[in-house]
Amino acid sequence: MSFTVAIVGRPNVGKSTLFNRLVGKRLALTDDLPGVTRDRRSGAASLGDLQFTIIDTAGLEDSDAKSLTGRMRQQTERAVAEADAAIFLIDARAGLTPLDRHFADWLRKQGTPVILVANKCEGRLPQAGLAEAFALGLGEPIPLSAEHGEGLSDLYDAICEHVPAENEVAAKPAPEGPLQLAIVGRPNVGKSTLINRLVGEERLLTGPEPGITRDAIAVEWRHRSRPIRLVDTAGMRRRSQVVERLEKLAVDDSLRAVQYAEVVVLVLDAADMLEKQDLAIARHVLEEGRALVIAANKWDAIKDKTDALQKLRARVEASLPQAQGVALVTLSARTGQNLDKLMSAVLDTHETWNRRVTTPELNRWLGAAVDAHPPPLVKGRRIKLRYMTQTKTRPPTFQLFGNQLDVLPESYLRYLVNNMRERFDLPGVPVRVLLRKGENPYAGRGRRK
Repeated sequence: MSFTVAIVGRPNVGKSTLFNRLVGKRLALTDDLPGVTRDRRSGAASLGDLQFTIIDTAGLEDSDAKSLTGRMRQQTERAVAEADAAIFLIDARAGLTPLDRHFADWLRKQGTPVILVANKCEGRLPQAGLAEAFALGLGEPIPLSAEHGEGLSDLYDAICEHVPAENEVAAKPAPEGPLQLAIVGRPNVGKSTLINRLVGEERLLTGPEPGITRDAIAVEWRHRSRPIRLVDTAGMRRRSQVVERLEKLAVDDSLRAVQYAEVVVLVLDAADMLEKQDLAIARHVLEEGRALVIAANKWDAIKDKTDALQKLRARVEASLPQAQGVALVTLSARTGQNLDKLMSAVLDTHETWNRRVTTPELNRWLGAAVDAHPPPLVKGRRIKLRYMTQTKTRPPTFQLFGNQLDVLPESYLRYLVNNMRERFDLPGVPVRVLLRKGENPYAGRGRRK
């Protein structure tokens, strides 16, 4: 069974341009005039390794069912009903219109999953329209430029989240794409030695001199049949200590490796653990939204291992509250001690980083959390938390809707995040909660029993 995606939206938002982009041909006519597309058109689309059927539809207009535009809308409605997912396209330059809001309400009542896409996002001007799109209550909008092909990787991720199990082969790389694993840390903590020990050969140059590694080097490897791309990076010292141009370029390359990684292993020297620079690197990894694992290397040289481990855990807890429950592995890259534990922690953390929580589960938890510890009063009025939804994975990202959220204390937000980590088993990965004002679009529709 093929996977089908319908593109819907009001006239002239770029549906046919996106259709042509995905099928790789100019099959659909495009023009600045609205209403060029009348019938629905299907084509074989390709996005990365994902193959699916894409349907271009007429612009949604609110008109009499017997009129031409009314019959065009019926074709669009039928396309949505038959599709596995619908891309709801809006024009970020024009901002939200009453017609966008009207059809967003209609789409929420259908059984088809909706992917909200804000088109024409090239440049800076569309940022205001992109922000307005949150008010539709359809999750986080994906910024995209169908004309220039920008933002397609985010669209790929969004479509893959809706591919049912029977279509899994079509939605995932065959063979499965490698897990991107970056190894970072200060100079001379054993990053290259660790990679050499993992791959079982002297693949990377190592030695006692700090700063041997300059470029971020990728090494293809398989761990128990799982493809992994290991990326060795240059040691990162404090910015104030980096004066040579070559080292600056090497550090910039390391930061880029973090940006493109999925999981990052921060390697510490067990004899000199979690200095300010280690913490700075860890915080940067978390700010980039990457999954973090901490590896204390050269553990074989530590005499009082119990005391050292207690101190390290206490330091991590106190200094990295935003990564509560982060995986901490002690190892020796020289002898190979605990490397299996390290890789188990990497795979578990990667799974957590990709975890999705359903909206009903979230809102049941939110109700219980608020009942147990209500938000504070502000000028005699209680802050109201209305509902929550997860908009992204990698890392888990949630939107919280309510009133007076601009004065919600940071301490209360931390309470919610920590409670959420415990309830939904989200240790050690960044958890992002975006605060959004607005009314609950589901209000008045009744609760499901």
